[in-house]
Amino acid sequence: MNLLSSVSLLLTLFLLPVTSVAEVAEDQVRETVQECQQVQEQTEDWRLLLVNRWNPMPEEYAVTLKKLPGGLQVDERAYEDLTAMLTDCGKAGLHPIVCSAYRDVATQTRLHKNKIARLRAAGYSQSAAEEEAIRWVAAPGTSEHHTGMAVDIVSASYQKLTHQQEKTAEQKWLMEHCWEYGFILRYPTDKSEITGVGYEPWHYRYVGREAALAMRDSGLCLEEYVVIRRLAEAMNIHTETIQETVEAVS
Repeated sequence: MNLLSSVSLLLTLFLLPVTSVAEVAEDQVRETVQECQQVQEQTEDWRLLLVNRWNPMPEEYAVTLKKLPGGLQVDERAYEDLTAMLTDCGKAGLHPIVCSAYRDVATQTRLHKNKIARLRAAGYSQSAAEEEAIRWVAAPGTSEHHTGMAVDIVSASYQKLTHQQEKTAEQKWLMEHCWEYGFILRYPTDKSEITGVGYEPWHYRYVGREAALAMRDSGLCLEEYVVIRRLAEAMNIHTETIQETVEAVS
């Protein structure tokens, strides 16, 4: 199985409910998943921890937090780059505000239940409300905010979490420059089917400068980037860029 077909398979598995995985060829699933699990155990980079609806936070994961001005907290290892990004954005005459950062499970539970309640009030059935809710507010245990590496940033002049954020000067600056500080726009408009989350032009995730640059240059989202890295390492493919990795096996 070459890299591209393996990536396609694993991304399919990310998006399938557990009961549907059996419908995929068992030998391909076993071969690919075993390779990637072995690579993950040996070389996992904390900055590339993948947390989404299909990959909950590891139970043993622990994070050391550091307070931002205002009291919100982030992983202390991301603190320096985050504050540098916000400072430089400010030097450009802009006014970014971190409105959400680390969240514990209790807080995420409250937000998730509130979202479901609002959807039910809008006329959604219980099942439809639950499905729609996780596109915008992750279920407890599956939110990137649990990692301390995700932040929601808004403009001081427009503090609503709507698509209008993308039109603010702050978001335009952040989208252009965030990679320089090791951040990515985590949920871009064209990757919702892969990430499982709708477009959020305010949600930034720390992945480190090397990975942020690679994702900017390649257009990959975190799910795609992590899968390609794991498979390339499992197949002993070594290139200078992600694009070269894909081309080497295509």
